[in-house]
Amino acid sequence: MGVQTEQEAFTLEEILSAVKTTNRLILWNDEVNTFDHVINCLMRHLQYSETQAEQIAWKVHTEGKCAVLEGSYTEMEVYRKILKSEGLTVSVE
Repeated sequence: MGVQTEQEAFTLEEILSAVKTTNRLILWNDEVNTFDHVINCLMRHLQYSETQAEQIAWKVHTEGKCAVLEGSYTEMEVYRKILKSEGLTVSVE
């Protein structure tokens, strides 16, 4: 009897996003987080200045979302998990 190995299945979207050289980390507006918390997270984890972080927070508030970082899919996933652990609503595109 042969040994069955579990194969990992990927969606087309996952494959294409992994192949893309540049992915974007998107911060979404929500009704939970305060401006101060968002600004502090952007400064602490993404090294934005206070002014830059405030501008991003306002853009998210008025437009609903904002790309806050670009890089490899793996890198964006790391930052997505960090910001998600802070309670922020983030995704990778």
